[in-house]
Amino acid sequence: MKKITKEVYLKWYEDMLFWRKFEDKLAQVYIQQKVRGFLHLYNGQEAVLAGSLHAMDLTKDRMITAYRNHVQPIGMGVDPKAVMAELYGKVTGTSKGMGGSMHIFSKEHRFHGGHGIVGGQIPLGAGMAFGDKYFGRDNVTLCYMGDGAVRQGSFHEAMNLAMLWQLPVVFICENNGYAMGTSVARTSHSTEIWKLGLGYEMPCGPVDGMNPVTVAQEVSKAIERARTGGGPTFLEMKTYRYRGHSMSDAQHYRTKEEVQEYQKIDPITQVLDIIKENKYATDDEIKEIDADVKKRVAECEKFADESDFPPVQQLYDMVYEEEDVPFVQHK
Repeated sequence: MKKITKEVYLKWYEDMLFWRKFEDKLAQVYIQQKVRGFLHLYNGQEAVLAGSLHAMDLTKDRMITAYRNHVQPIGMGVDPKAVMAELYGKVTGTSKGMGGSMHIFSKEHRFHGGHGIVGGQIPLGAGMAFGDKYFGRDNVTLCYMGDGAVRQGSFHEAMNLAMLWQLPVVFICENNGYAMGTSVARTSHSTEIWKLGLGYEMPCGPVDGMNPVTVAQEVSKAIERARTGGGPTFLEMKTYRYRGHSMSDAQHYRTKEEVQEYQKIDPITQVLDIIKENKYATDDEIKEIDADVKKRVAECEKFADESDFPPVQQLYDMVYEEEDVPFVQHK
């Protein structure tokens, strides 16, 4: 695994803080009805992404996930202004405003969505890994899902074929405790989700998903296994989300005390504590990072606010052109 240095800790702190504040800003503008539809926020789960990115080779590895997908593309290198503009439905967005919250996408940065169908991304992740193996490419796909998605048949089909064909894919379940508002204990005989990998003889295990160090360690092992022909891995990241499933979630299924307990092991606080203990940054330098994050989020909001909505013509330019349907005029 790449060394976890002072610079890595400082980057983790800045990145995770930016992702948190970016999502907080989206919650704010959602209430103002600048962002509409569904909005699923990542607050609390940032260590999973930070640790995974440290383990990945961003020049070739791929990522695919479900609909809680605003900050992952930012981590992969997508301009956060374009991500926020996409959520606003603006033409300057990652998909020209046609995808919205659940469908952020960037072919350039190998971020393949953003999928609204529960579990729909899992066979796609296996399929991308199949393509890489078929064409002899040295890439690994990281395929994320929530704890609710492992109840889908597509999950088991993809796991079986990934082992059968020894595909270079890492399946990662971000278990934040609740599938929408339903706890794992209410839907599964076994609450240890990682054990589902045992039925396919797939290397698998639980990971502390609130700590980017443990995430980086386990994802690094899984990526190395996949890249060297050892096949897939299934990891269960035990994490927690501080906000509701979506903005419309009243959260009657849990107590404020439960949320507060998990906030005591907030991944951002954990990293900041290490920075302070090791004197990696002074208080003034930390304040500079905080101020810069606030400024960058404000710039994203300003960019999205000032961008134009797509022209009506764009509706027709985004569908297949057919000669026998002449009334749909394309450019």
